[in-house]
Amino acid sequence: MMKITINGEEREFKEGVSLADVIKELNLEGKVMAAAKNMQIVKQDKWAKEMLQNGDKLELLDFVGGG
Repeated sequence: MMKITINGEEREFKEGVSLADVIKELNLEGKVMAAAKNMQIVKQDKWAKEMLQNGDKLELLDFVGGG
């Protein structure tokens, strides 16, 4: 297992997961609009190929409209 910090919360995932796998496992598909890995923006079309490593820090962002 590897530890990944997501929005400040440490979580455990199996080795060899992609950013898209993590989003799917957290039931956030369709909710996450932007993602950053270790302070670097990862474009949405790259999420499936962006492999995660132990100790990575993710920020998953959604955009909420208000008024």
